[in-house]
Parts: sequence; structure tokens; C-alpha cells
Amino acid sequence: MKQGIFTITENTALTRDMYKVVLAGDTSAVTAPGQFVNIRLDGFYLRRPISVCDSEPGKLTLLYKVIGHGTAAMAKMQAGETMDILTGLGNGYDITKSGDHPLLIGGGAGVPPMYWLARQLIAAGKSVSVIMGFNTASEVYYKDEFEALGAKVFVTTADGSMGIKGFVTAAMPEVGEISYIYTCGPEPMLKAVYNASDAGGEYSFEERMGCGFGACMGCSCKTKYGNKRICREGPVLVKEEIIW
Repeated sequence: MKQGIFTITENTALTRDMYKVVLAGDTSAVTAPGQFVNIRLDGFYLRRPISVCDSEPGKLTLLYKVIGHGTAAMAKMQAGETMDILTGLGNGYDITKSGDHPLLIGGGAGVPPMYWLARQLIAAGKSVSVIMGFNTASEVYYKDEFEALGAKVFVTTADGSMGIKGFVTAAMPEVGEISYIYTCGPEPMLKAVYNASDAGGEYSFEERMGCGFGACMGCSCKTKYGNKRICREGPVLVKEEIIW
């Protein structure tokens, strides 16, 4: 974990509720896709945990959904303003387990960490498929960006207004060979993916957090291997250890 001051270079809307913020600063502690950062906002007591969408030396990209007063305040920030950010939080995904045909599944706000993961896997020569799940067409974002990486992209919408009608599991039979699954999203989606495939995988869980780095124990959950803190030993759990 490292604390640093990051400068906003871009903060723009992708959809009505989803925003993209690009930040300049020290990214040396951000080492794996699936990690998250914790942002301090003036006037708010608790930091806001946001998953990493992409990271390069000196450049951090976050996608966030406006769901409360804190993220609403973030959406109003302008280029040139700064943020106090804790980086390098969480364990992230292990790309060495992917096999040749990994499937990445993101639901709603769980899509962002799939981008850096897809970029790394494609750079390693893997044949990457991505399923992106949304409620309706107006919520869809980053489809073009995944396709530009070279991923095979499937979009599902609950109302059928874009792509395959239904939830992310509706697209899984269309993918073909699946060597390993990486996924992030709400727990009902994770459980559905878990039950829909025999492939091994890594599942990123969302929990309410206090400190974000393992001190307060507020985000602990039970696994087959004992209690784990989602912010510290997670947010990524391997399929074999999950207790629903």
C-alpha cells in the first residue's frame, strides 16, 4: 500500500451514471489487475474504494458509478484538481492461471477491472472472451475499448435492448472453449456464474469497507480456508474456497 497525491487529467461521463477519471501520479504500488484504490474526498469521513480499470507508469484510470454524495462530488471535479489516494490495495487476479482461452465476466460496475486484465492476457498471447452485463442499452460502456484490445466481446442486457437478452450466464454457451473464468460483479451474478460452469476461476467480491487495508476487520467473510478480509486477502477469491 502506498499513499500519494494524484492530479486529475480527465474526468468525463461515459453514461448517465458512469464516469472515467484519469490521474497522474505514482502507480508503482499498483501491481495486478483486480486491485483497488481508496480515495479521500474533502468533506467526507470515509475513503471511497474504486477498482482499477487500467494502470501504466505514472497514469491511473478509474471508472466509477455515481451512487451517492461522495461519487457525485467526484463527478464534479475538474482537470488540475488533486486526490489523496491509497494505491496497491487488494490481491488482484493471477493471470498465470488463465490457460489459453480465459473468459472475463463483468456485471455493471464490475466491468472496469476486466479491462486491464484483458489487456495483460492479450499481451501474453491468450485468446480472450469478455461478457459484459447491463440492465439496458443506455448503461453499456467500454464495449469499443475491449474490442480495440482484440477481445471477443459479448454484451447482455436484461431487457434485450442490446446484445443477448438476459443475464451474463445467457452468453456463456456462446463463448466456446473456456479454460478459466475471471469475474467481478454483484454477488447474485457471481453465484450464477459459479453454478453455470465447471471451469476454475477467480471471483472478485464487493463488500462495504471501513479502512480498506485490513485494520478494521469490517469486510471479513468466511471461506473454506478460514476467514478472509475482502480488502486485504481479497477482493479476489478462487472458486474452490468460496462459501455461498
